[in-house]
Amino acid sequence: MGKAVQIHITGSPEVLQWEDIELHEPGPGEVHIRHEAIGLNFIDVYHRTGLYPLPGLPVVLGMEGAGTVMSLGEKVTEFQKGDRVAYAGIPPGAYAEERLIPAHRLIKLPEAISFQQAAAMMLQGMTARYLLFGCYPVKAGDIILVQAAAGGVGTIVCQWARHLGATVIGTVGSEEKAALARAHGCDYPINYSDDDFEVRVREITDNQGVNAVYDSVGEPTFAKSLNCLKPLGTMVSFGQAAAPVPPVDIGLLAAKGSLFLTRPSLMTYTEKREDLLAHAADLFKVVESGAVKIEIRQTYALKDAAQAHRDLEARKTSGSTVLIP
Repeated sequence: MGKAVQIHITGSPEVLQWEDIELHEPGPGEVHIRHEAIGLNFIDVYHRTGLYPLPGLPVVLGMEGAGTVMSLGEKVTEFQKGDRVAYAGIPPGAYAEERLIPAHRLIKLPEAISFQQAAAMMLQGMTARYLLFGCYPVKAGDIILVQAAAGGVGTIVCQWARHLGATVIGTVGSEEKAALARAHGCDYPINYSDDDFEVRVREITDNQGVNAVYDSVGEPTFAKSLNCLKPLGTMVSFGQAAAPVPPVDIGLLAAKGSLFLTRPSLMTYTEKREDLLAHAADLFKVVESGAVKIEIRQTYALKDAAQAHRDLEARKTSGSTVLIP
């Protein structure tokens, strides 16, 4: 018997319930882990509200965690009891003191990376990896625009892109967040409360536009994000924290300069075991080198997940947030 945060219905943060759950012994291919830290991500909100439907209810939320292997099911050969591990992605179930998870979704954690760091970076960091190498291969001399540059993914993307030699423009909602983005590799933070980011991007780029836009905000920024691209630029819409993007007339992509548009997900980019390992290895390497620093800006007790969700949705958080069992 252990404790977990689960939902019986979708809705507001109040549907998150701190309850007893039972765990059976790990089956073939499964690993039993005890969490030391759990990541908080906007996809958790999408699951809680039903925007991204889960297969059934009740369900324990959470897509990212780090902890210690407690026991192994049959046919698990890659891990041993006591291993430090981390994960990000399906199946959900991270909001728990302990859980069972398929072994093929786990990654061994380097000693140099703490449990809290891992929980704060696996989902967001591997997202940054596919954004910068998969959706559009960022290279030295490129100029990119990162919406929500002070967020968890944003601060990692800014640092990593700067490390690759790109010039980074980012949008933020306050001067405090502008300073945070600047400290994490953003060359030109734009406070959208004071400035029209489309106008500022055109000024910064000499009216040329950017090579790629990474937009997790959704409807409020989508149209202007397209306007910030240079011809043949790439629009990466990878989230909808503010509101879903409405249907798009693809003719706009031709009219605005033969643009590319993609709506990716981490689950697709890391579905194959070899791709998952490659994403994690690149992330660990860039973090261990110091080129990307993982800054945990907020921590909450796991039982207080509802408050963490309220703060996340109210944009009171910045950088990475972890839940502690």
